[in-house]
Amino acid sequence: MVRFKNRWLLVEFLPSTTFKTSTKSSSTHEITSKQIWSALKQNILSHFGDAGWGSVASSLTIKYYSPQTGICIIRVARDHHKVAWAGVTLLSNIEGHIFVPNVVHLSGTIRQAQLAAIEHNREVVARYRHQAGTPAAYQDSYEAYLQTSTQEIEALQD
Repeated sequence: MVRFKNRWLLVEFLPSTTFKTSTKSSSTHEITSKQIWSALKQNILSHFGDAGWGSVASSLTIKYYSPQTGICIIRVARDHHKVAWAGVTLLSNIEGHIFVPNVVHLSGTIRQAQLAAIEHNREVVARYRHQAGTPAAYQDSYEAYLQTSTQEIEALQD
C-alpha cells in the first residue's frame, strides 16, 4: 500500500496598509479560502507555468483559513512543496487586496501544523491585546475566539 506524503504550510496573510489596488479596504475579513486557492493557482501558473501548476494541482488544498487572524493551513504533496511555498511567497494580491504572506511553519504532519497554528493564534491575540493595552489576564472576546479556533483547528482531518 502506498501512502501519500504531504507537507503542511502555515501561512499568515498580513494586510498591507501602504498600497491599495482598489477602493476596497485591505482587510482579511473579505477574502475566503477559495479566493486564496484561486489566487495561488494564478500565481503559480504565471511564475512556473503549466509544469509548475501540474506538479502541485492535484494535491494543493486550503484546509483552514481564519479571517480574524489571517492564518491559513495549506496541504501540498511532499515532492513539490517548494513550488507551492514559492507560489505563496510570491503572492501579493488576492481579489484586489494587497497582502504580505508570511510562511510561519512547515511540517510533515497535520498534527504539527495544528499545534503551530494554535500557538500562532495565541501569539496574535497577545499582540492584539498588547496593542489595545489590556492586561494578559483580561477576559474579553479573544478568549472565546481562541477556544473556537482551537476546536476548529483540532477538528481538521488529513
